[in-house]
Amino acid sequence: MAILLDHLIVPSRDPVASARSLATLLGTPWEEARGHFTPVYVNDTLTLDFAEREQFASHHYCFHVSDAEFDQILARVQAAGIKHRSSPRGPDDLALNTRLGGRNFYWTDHDGHIWEVLTVSYARRESGAPVGSAAS
Repeated sequence: MAILLDHLIVPSRDPVASARSLATLLGTPWEEARGHFTPVYVNDTLTLDFAEREQFASHHYCFHVSDAEFDQILARVQAAGIKHRSSPRGPDDLALNTRLGGRNFYWTDHDGHIWEVLTVSYARRESGAPVGSAAS
């Protein structure tokens, strides 16, 4: 069996609002409560479980999507009036990053987490092998 990441805990001051917002932007299902968490079902194998926390460090989460999904997500981000940028940090320049052969952009949510959507992974080749590995 392949190793699959099942879930991640996403700390939040308001898990319901954060989960609802992300699920709406990604176009994925979510539940208001499942046990102690507010889950966003990213795909068939990965759930982001938003959990209420008072203090936490900000995290960076990245989603690799198709060109069509990218266009849909970008349109929802823009329609929601969310400022985005072409780099993980820096000004919200409302631009896309294209330097690695695909497209990506970033936004920061109200909890300080940085979210990224990209069409070409810079961590892995299209073959799935990590960049710089013997298989790449």
